[in-house]
Amino acid sequence: MLTRRHIRIKVMQSVYSFNIGQQNKLEQEVLFFKESVEQTFNLYLLLLGLLKSLHAYADEQLVITRKNKIQSEDQINALQKFTQNRVLLFLKDHEILAKQLDNKKLVKWDLEFKFLKDLFKSVSASQVFLNYVELSNPSVEEDLKFVAKMFKNQIATSNYLYDYVEDNCLTWADDLPMVNTFLLKMLKHIDVNSSQTLTFPRPSENKEDTDFGIQLLEKVIANDSKLQEELLGKTPNWDAERIAQLDNVILKVAIAELLYFPMIPSKVTLNEYLEIAKDYSTPKSNNFVNGVLDKLVKEFDHENRLNKTGRGLL
Repeated sequence: MLTRRHIRIKVMQSVYSFNIGQQNKLEQEVLFFKESVEQTFNLYLLLLGLLKSLHAYADEQLVITRKNKIQSEDQINALQKFTQNRVLLFLKDHEILAKQLDNKKLVKWDLEFKFLKDLFKSVSASQVFLNYVELSNPSVEEDLKFVAKMFKNQIATSNYLYDYVEDNCLTWADDLPMVNTFLLKMLKHIDVNSSQTLTFPRPSENKEDTDFGIQLLEKVIANDSKLQEELLGKTPNWDAERIAQLDNVILKVAIAELLYFPMIPSKVTLNEYLEIAKDYSTPKSNNFVNGVLDKLVKEFDHENRLNKTGRGLL
């Protein structure tokens, strides 16, 4: 689920945390990095749990609506369509998912009643839902399409969800777009007759990438002063105080990767950190980072300091 770019972003976050902390130690930042990776997978489970809880909420509303003789058959039919959706039933009955959610002791979405109520109200008012309700006998494929569109249009874009993840885990807000994308792809390919099609990626499956992140973090922190010296004279129009702290971190992490990871091609490192700068810097800062890194790569290459080997020569 995690890509090298996401790993680099987490390293950047850890270095930034180290720089602003007064008492932080390398061991603490490595632990922070590992926990950040683990929390990415917890966020994935959290969103699956939200789909389960939304289905449970609709189920409860169906019971209440049937008891209330004032409600119309159309309202009952709409709730029935939602609760009988085979993808949502697949998630509801998935034993491994239930165990994972229980073991992680993540938020109980059913305690977030107002959010579930508002979210279901948003879903039921959407054109996607209204079109789905009109289907007399939805196919499994139509069930899949509805859940995927509902997740993309109502859940992934929820301001409450964003505020919730931002308040409950320091790194979740940055992880949310990536996890949303991964989950959306997974939802589109579920086979409701095979529990194995619901995947549960683990940090151990990304061991090589996680190890890369730890090594990069250690190199940056251990060589912080040396990396800072590499920037001397490369920013003639910017004094040290004018360089945004986050831009400084991006540059130092990029320099460490250029100098200490011979198997990674320079152009890969350059492209990766330019893309990261686009997301985490202002347009003006992004141009600054671009210019500095371009200058450094040329200088390192001229001085034969890159020492690339194997795949790093590509």
